[in-house]
Amino acid sequence: MPGKILKGRDLADRIEKRVADEVDRMRSRSRAPALTVILVGNDPASEVYVRMKQRACERVGITLDLARLPATCEEAEILGRVDAANRDEAIDGILIQLPLPKGVDENRVVESVLPEKDVDGFHPVSLGKLMHGRPDFIPCTAAGIVEILKDARIPIEGRRIVIVGRSIVVGLPLANLLLRKSEDGNATVTVCHSRTPDLGAVTRQAEILVVAAGRAGLVTGEMVSEGAVVIDVGVNRMPDETAKRGYRLVGDADFESVSAKASAMTPVPGGVGPLTVSMLLENTLLAARLRQEKADRAGTPGR
Repeated sequence: MPGKILKGRDLADRIEKRVADEVDRMRSRSRAPALTVILVGNDPASEVYVRMKQRACERVGITLDLARLPATCEEAEILGRVDAANRDEAIDGILIQLPLPKGVDENRVVESVLPEKDVDGFHPVSLGKLMHGRPDFIPCTAAGIVEILKDARIPIEGRRIVIVGRSIVVGLPLANLLLRKSEDGNATVTVCHSRTPDLGAVTRQAEILVVAAGRAGLVTGEMVSEGAVVIDVGVNRMPDETAKRGYRLVGDADFESVSAKASAMTPVPGGVGPLTVSMLLENTLLAARLRQEKADRAGTPGR
């Protein structure tokens, strides 16, 4: 019998309500937090993700400025836009919508964002603080996964957790979160990936399995232990002539076979996705709060 389905929308709504209340309080004292999103080109998936972020910001009252650049623009122009947002005291957070077009050095662009405005949490300073156990901005998807587990009252401490995927977007920051000495950490964590020999032998050891490799159906039911919790982060487009859009979204885990063995599992879509956006709102709010506190300590006027 399939286990519990961990949908993220209800939790995301509660987080958005909390953020909206704090945004209202900030607006009454000075102004609402402000986020700049830099979108280069017209990648269809990026367009969808940006619209989701725009709508979420509208719901909670965060000001979002979308800077659109053509796919043919030079890297110097992108860096110039980032620099302008860095220097703008009215901007609290900056998000570079990835991926960037071929030929653009993503690392250089991401690292050009001021760490205090890095609401994506991908800057080396942000990741370094996470490694030291004192993060400001946690990468949004990793933070959302922890929130899902906490909300479902799934214990983390002492559990054997396997993460399939080693990106700075999910796998590596999540591993560090789960290893922290805290009630939301203290897990025993294994990070593996698509090139791990006999991947199933590793994933079957997991009490909590997180799949974030970007490969549709990579994990099947035979690779999961009975009663495991499975968090599927993958979002993959599969052609489907019966679907209105001509495709359907599937995860990195085969839902039918894995959910039959899992005690709980996130669906795709509708699982981790809504929490990723909610954590972006949280990070933008935090950026505004930290910058205001810095201004207060320096005795400078509010933003």
